[in-house]
Amino acid sequence: MIEIFLKTLPFFALIGLGWQACRSGFFTAEAAAYLTKFVFYFALSAMLFRFAANLSLSEILDWWFVAAYLWGCFVVYAIATAVAFLRRRSIEEAAVEAQCAVIGNTGFLGVPMLIVLMGEAAAGPVLMVLALDLIVFSSIIVILITGSRDGRMSLGIVKTVGMGLIKNPMIVSMVLGLSWSATGMPLPGPVNEFLGILGAAATPGALFAIGASLAGKSAERIEVAGWLSFCKLVLHPAAVAFAALLLFPVQTFDAAVMIAAASLPVAGNIFMLAQHYGVAPQRVSAAILISTVVSILTVSVVIAWVSEMAGIVPGG
Repeated sequence: MIEIFLKTLPFFALIGLGWQACRSGFFTAEAAAYLTKFVFYFALSAMLFRFAANLSLSEILDWWFVAAYLWGCFVVYAIATAVAFLRRRSIEEAAVEAQCAVIGNTGFLGVPMLIVLMGEAAAGPVLMVLALDLIVFSSIIVILITGSRDGRMSLGIVKTVGMGLIKNPMIVSMVLGLSWSATGMPLPGPVNEFLGILGAAATPGALFAIGASLAGKSAERIEVAGWLSFCKLVLHPAAVAFAALLLFPVQTFDAAVMIAAASLPVAGNIFMLAQHYGVAPQRVSAAILISTVVSILTVSVVIAWVSEMAGIVPGG
């Protein structure tokens, strides 16, 4: 446990460095926004394309894996939604809270950290988790919020969802990478080296950007934020573990990566959605802040457990 904690600590230290740089005013909010844009559109996209280009769709797409992950997600999604309704929250607020309960920071934190700690073999399962989060749950929250406001489903909602997916560089880079992989041709040497250099900036850049984004967040509505953090850091990996280890025949290593990915803190892009639609942004902000701080310990515990279960030597 201590060994795993020490291996995860540098990743969270980079987050802390970004937080301190922005909190002190040395790094402005505008600079942080541009760094995030660089990571999102260039560095992380290059990393995802390179990983996907060296995988095949058959290596990533395992329907038992998909079923286990979605089962675990929807159980926690339903719990968070039910609790929101018991508190007499609207459909829009319930959708945002449920999103906080099941969507972790897989792109900016999970991809860089889990592949380093669990090996490049973790790339396939991590990319599958990321794809499911982006395609399934990003679509659901848009449908629920816009549908509840319009009072019905419409072609406009479908168009909004579709355009959101098409414009997301993480989805585009994974699709293009898998498309290249399908040709059976290896990446040309200079291209592979270019993507490797650019993608190498994703890990420090993404972690620093997470910290910088946290500097502007506050822990308001602490009770609700604490509940949502508990859902994300405890209930979500527990439900996914139950599904992957007991309900569905998922390979042990893939299950370990899936559970580790489920243990990640609340994703920062939920705040952008909440702010865009004007639905409980302070609540989401607090959940991101609290879950990220607490995850320094909880993620280490989960990775230590799944690594022992799957015989993984973290960072080895």
